[in-house]
Amino acid sequence: MLDRQVLKHLEALRGRMTLPLRIRLWNGHEVDLGPDPDVTLILKDPVAARHLARPSMAALGAGYVEGHLDVDGPIRSVVRVAESLARDQDRQGGLGALPNWLTRHTRGSDRQAIEYHYDVSNAFYSAWLDPNMVYSCAYYENGDEDLATAQIAKIDHICRKLRLEPGQRLLDIGCGWGALVIHAARHYGVQATGITLSTNQHALATERVAAAGLQDRVEIRLQDYRDVPEAEGFDRISSVGMFEHVGLKNLPAYFKQVARLLKPGGVALNHGITSSDHDSRSVGLGAGEFIDRYVFPDGELPHVSLAIRELSAAGLELTDAESLRRHYEKTLWAWSDAFEQRLAQMEALAGTRRARIWRVYLAGCAHAFAHGWINLYQLLAVKPVAASTGALSPLPLSRRYMYEGGPVR
Repeated sequence: MLDRQVLKHLEALRGRMTLPLRIRLWNGHEVDLGPDPDVTLILKDPVAARHLARPSMAALGAGYVEGHLDVDGPIRSVVRVAESLARDQDRQGGLGALPNWLTRHTRGSDRQAIEYHYDVSNAFYSAWLDPNMVYSCAYYENGDEDLATAQIAKIDHICRKLRLEPGQRLLDIGCGWGALVIHAARHYGVQATGITLSTNQHALATERVAAAGLQDRVEIRLQDYRDVPEAEGFDRISSVGMFEHVGLKNLPAYFKQVARLLKPGGVALNHGITSSDHDSRSVGLGAGEFIDRYVFPDGELPHVSLAIRELSAAGLELTDAESLRRHYEKTLWAWSDAFEQRLAQMEALAGTRRARIWRVYLAGCAHAFAHGWINLYQLLAVKPVAASTGALSPLPLSRRYMYEGGPVR
């Protein structure tokens, strides 16, 4: 009875659209939705029918992660087909409901969310990231660089934007495995402090600092950004791939803390993913729901206008905003390609279910950036110094300094 209902649903679907997709039911029956299908969606059991009945990106992803669906075909084609199925199900575009933020983002819940995402194992991440394990958008100056080169270029791009100089104190909020603080200390001569909530990141970053012989210039702390002592004062602050975890209701407090920690005349750079929806709602035909459930618990993406508003309200002056959406598309596909090449290793390191989560996540996010569902902005701001002549800025009048010169190697 159920298989006949599913077949009827598929016949109706085939009448509405043509896709390079073959669907195979649990009883072996196959239906092609177009000629020469390069993707096969396998419904392994009757439970899979409910994922296909309302095939949002969230439903299809959940069915795959939970083992009710399997897919065969190139991952880029798989994601394109999934989007087509989801778009057919929801012709209005797929905006998610506004979440209930009031119970989210306590210190405890934030730490649990970070540990869920990052504390898989360092070996898991090192298998598909670049050698420096930079887990954020790379910077492709020409477009043909390999991932490792583009990640170093991104770090230098940030360091130049901040105008790092020897002797300055740098705070890196969400330091990951330490690549930025190590690079900044080694090549720009700063005194760097990196903070993270991930125990695995803290341990490996500390080891890497020691291996680089930079213990006297780099400190790695297991610390919440809200707990950094305000009296310390930093000349420069970077936050790379971290404010996605802050939560919309906490954005004012987050930027106020950055402003408090920054010395007058200091410079801060916030590098983070933003929503393309002007009301900061989840976008992407259910993709946001999948990410919230399986990848980034409690993750919330503000529109860039909201981030700029809260940054300004905290007393910081925005001096530059740069979109790196196309750079993140390339970065994510590089990660996804590396992940696809090592699927068996990923399953051995993290288990089949978690490997499936990451497989869907990396390819799905690359697709989302490619289609403009989400964006990434580097927001550069200063804390002006009040003077009789006006509000003084430490930055030059033009952007040329961002692209000329570089580190003292």
